[in-house]
Amino acid sequence: MPTRHRLFDVSRLRLRPLAERVHDLDFARAGHPAATAPVPTASVRPALAQVAARLAAARASGAARVIMMGAHVLRSGVQPYLFDLLRRGFISQIAVNGACLIHDFELALIGATTESVARYIQHGQFGLWTETGRLNDIVARGNAEGLGLGEAVGREIAQGDYPRKGLSLAAAAWELGIPLTAHVAIGQDIVHQHPNFDGAAWGAASQRDFLIYAAGLEALEGGVVMDFGSAVMAPEVYLKALAMVRNVAAQEGREVRCFTSLVCDLLELPEDFRAEPPKDSAAYYFRPWKTMLVRTVQGGGEGFYCRARHVESIPELWTALAGLG
Repeated sequence: MPTRHRLFDVSRLRLRPLAERVHDLDFARAGHPAATAPVPTASVRPALAQVAARLAAARASGAARVIMMGAHVLRSGVQPYLFDLLRRGFISQIAVNGACLIHDFELALIGATTESVARYIQHGQFGLWTETGRLNDIVARGNAEGLGLGEAVGREIAQGDYPRKGLSLAAAAWELGIPLTAHVAIGQDIVHQHPNFDGAAWGAASQRDFLIYAAGLEALEGGVVMDFGSAVMAPEVYLKALAMVRNVAAQEGREVRCFTSLVCDLLELPEDFRAEPPKDSAAYYFRPWKTMLVRTVQGGGEGFYCRARHVESIPELWTALAGLG
């Protein structure tokens, strides 16, 4: 029986071209993000130096090297550092949210991205841009072929006519054969507003990405999992996937306990962040702390925290890894 409630008629929406949008981030006008450049070694935060050594050890052993991120990482212009870490094998898989895919796609298409919510929500134009909606068609085609979200978008950009594809993390991952998975919640991203949005296709492709991500975590023993700026998606997807991995490992007489976690964010944590914050503290609801730095590394692992902007933390981690081959 269909729903008893009235649905919003998306055919009533008016979309406008990206050429009419004011972009808050315009690499096409300002130039590509700068090439990789080391920071002074003395400036590398100790946590990042220690994690770098463990990433090198994980690469040598074949253990998982996982980076999870929010969209602000791409907006900070650190793509050249990420591309180099991918090529050198310091990252074995990437997990992003839906906003990352949108920024990645727009940057590849026009070299610009990001709109002012305050400006465009006033007249109901926020997110309703014609070219960005092409992502829905890309996902539908990819899902029909059995691809995940990250694969579908990465392949499209790598093989398609995208003037700024050199800015695309999804395309770089596709070309290197490295899994880039996207984990979405329907209604959370601007392409979900568009008339051509297919919730079944997005849901199936994102589920496929979740299973790809979980399969990668099966190699997490001795590995490293990192979260840059994702307060909800990263810790929650990681938590559920780790439960699945440990469930199967226990049946096979194995353990997935001795690994390293890193969280890079702006919240100020106490020096002893390896103890869970009390429930009456607002910090208790900062999921990366209790999930990635405490609960899941108890019994053999170790968590590290770095309070820094992405434009600082990513180059510092890259610098620490530069001397490790």
